[in-house]
This record gives sequence, C-alpha cells and structure tokens, in this order.
Amino acid sequence: MYKSVSAEEAVKIIKSNDKVYLQAAAAVPQLLIKAMTNRHEELRNVEVCHLHIEGEAPYANPELKDSFHVNSFFIGKNVRHTLKAGNGSYTPVFLSELPLIFKRNIVDLQVALIHVSVPDRHGYCSLGVSVEATLAAIENADHVIAQVNEQMPRTLGDGIIHVSEIDAFVECDEPIPTLIQNESTEIENKIGDYVANLIEDESTLQMGIGAIPNAVLSRLGNHKNLGLHTEMFSDGVIDLILDDVINGNYKNVGPGRSLATFLMGSKRLYDFVDDNPFIELRSCDFVNDVSVIRQNKRMVAINSAIEVDVTGQVCADSIGAKMYSGVGGQIDFIRAASISEGGKAIIALPSVTKKGISRIVPSLKPGAGVVTTRSHVHYVVTEYGVVNLYGKTIKERVKALVEIAHPDHREAIDRNYYEML
Repeated sequence: MYKSVSAEEAVKIIKSNDKVYLQAAAAVPQLLIKAMTNRHEELRNVEVCHLHIEGEAPYANPELKDSFHVNSFFIGKNVRHTLKAGNGSYTPVFLSELPLIFKRNIVDLQVALIHVSVPDRHGYCSLGVSVEATLAAIENADHVIAQVNEQMPRTLGDGIIHVSEIDAFVECDEPIPTLIQNESTEIENKIGDYVANLIEDESTLQMGIGAIPNAVLSRLGNHKNLGLHTEMFSDGVIDLILDDVINGNYKNVGPGRSLATFLMGSKRLYDFVDDNPFIELRSCDFVNDVSVIRQNKRMVAINSAIEVDVTGQVCADSIGAKMYSGVGGQIDFIRAASISEGGKAIIALPSVTKKGISRIVPSLKPGAGVVTTRSHVHYVVTEYGVVNLYGKTIKERVKALVEIAHPDHREAIDRNYYEML
C-alpha cells in the first residue's frame, strides 16, 4: 500500500530557505523533527512553523540559529526562549484563521511534517489526536512527510487522509506524549464551584486543559444533557461521557457527537477516542468559527487569563511585553458564546499569582496584549465570586471587579485606578 523509508531519508526533501509546518500538540512528529535537526550543518534559514507542541524542540536551540528559525503561532515552554535569543518569532493569529495563512500563501509552506495512524484496509490514515491547521498545511505544502505510528489513535472527523496525499512514510511504534494533570487546589476548586453553578442543563461547553477546567468538570456530575464543542479537551470529559452527562443531545452543531480540533491527556484518553464515533476532530477553521459555534444554544465558553484590568480588558498571551503563549481560540469562543442564545462567556482565574501578586489590576502591564477586549468580556470569576460585566459602565465594572479581587489588594486597586484618571 505504501513504502516506508527511514526518517533520515524522508527529510532529505527539506532544503535551505524552506518553510516547514509541524503537526501540533501531542501529535508532534518527533522522529522527523530529530532527523531534520540532525541536518543542521547542511541547512540554512529553514523556518519551522507550529502551534504549541509537546516534547523536545531541538531545532529551537539558539546555537542552530543559522539553520532554523522558529515561527510560533502559539508559544509553548519549549520554544519560549527563542523570542529573546533571536532565533524565534511569534505570529499573532486567531486559531480559527490559521488555515487561511496557508491557503492564501501568506506563509508559503514547502513541507508538512505530520503524525498519523496506520492506514486502514482502504488506505486511509487518521491525523489522530491533533487536526487543528494540519489539513490546510497538507493541502498547501509542496511535500508531506508522515510519521506512521502503530500507537496513534484513529480519530474520526476531518482528519482522515488517504495515503496518496503523503509523499514519504516513516514507520514507528511509540507512545503518544501524555499530559497528566495535577490535583486542583482549594482555590481552583472554589472557582470550579462558581463556574459549575453558571452552567445550565443542556448547555454546550468549551474549555481548555488545566486545573480550573478539570475542577469545573469534576462538579458537573449531576448536570444533564451537556454537549462538547471545544478547541481541545483532556481526561476530565471521559467519565461525564460514560455517565451520559455529556451526550450532545441538545447541540445544534453535530448533535449526538463531541467536537474538538485537538486533544491531550493520558493513555486512557487516547484509548477512549480511538475509533470512537462519538468523538469528532475537525479543522480549526470549522471548530473555532464564530458563526458555527454560536449556533449551539447555551454555549458556555470557559477561558483563563494572565491578568484582567478593572475595565474588563483581558490579557491572556503575555506578561507585559514578554510573549508567553498566544491568542489561540479564546476570542473565537468568547465572542460566539456571547451571541449564542442563552450563552455565557466566562473568564476564570485565581485572584493572585503564586507570589501573591494581584491578577485583577488597575491597568494592564506596559506592553501587555489585550486578547479579549472590554467590549467582549462578560463573566469574570475568581475564588471570591462571579461578576457579569456585560452592559455595565466603567464605574460599575471597577466596583464589581474590585469586589472579586483578593481582599489584600482591593483598596489599592481601587485607589490606583482612580489616581490614573
């Protein structure tokens, strides 16, 4: 059906000055990455493009700056250092629009490195645990190289591609990177309680991966007929699906199915989604499309932030001017939930950092990016309560957000804001 080659042979197609896209998150093709990086002495100015990826990123070593430059569409810990070192850049883009960057040749891809399941008897592979913008990369790159993994789960939806769309195959039998969540803290559990109380039966949920989403999910066991239409999900949804809490019966988009564009978690999660028709992974320009998401009644979007100022501006991608992550899909889902019939857009965050610094602030740090604007923001939740800023004046917003800030900081936040006027 197909002829496999070594990773070293497959990546010989990559030339100096090429732009290379890596499939994201837990589907990152590590064998191909290592083989590409090993060619650093003969390659120059290769631009490596990707969203967040798990595992190692050896091409991001500043010592290889003449060979590789990292173009991050969402910055992960493994490449964050490149921005300061000078061998990396960040491209701000809504996840819903990332495929357009490839389709319109704004980023003209020469090579896509992907990670797929073993072909079925009809010759079709699955992109497994991450679809995101990979389909657009495949369609627009000159060459597609696939790492074919016996352990990659076969997920259904958009990410089914025929072997004829792939130029080179590298076989492997390796575990998919896992993400194990820590237990939620008391603060995160309080936030989870508040958020769970905002969620009505028959709602459709979007939430990310992390302690607060897990705390919310752990409190939904008595809810009924929830749906899942989310950018990504992890293990927290499994038991809710098995217990018929999440069944998708009242979704308007893909009723009776759960929809995402990528996922990360434990081996239990990967086994659960394998060949499971209830789980559909589709391209991010569909999953994150505001006009699609808003069709779900009672759409609930739950996102976090680095800091929120007292007028409602939400910074979620930088610490001051220092880029930390990316725009991602936050505003796609915040906007869609806001205009969904009965929908709720929620920003949930602890009131202070681990160092005790307030995350509700009089003004964002100099250079901080506004991901969700004060016009988009609705609910803000900390461990001290819930406020709904929609339709409120600036004065009303200041008062409301000060009340859910940490008590040690409330007076200073209020005073400092009015001193700036």
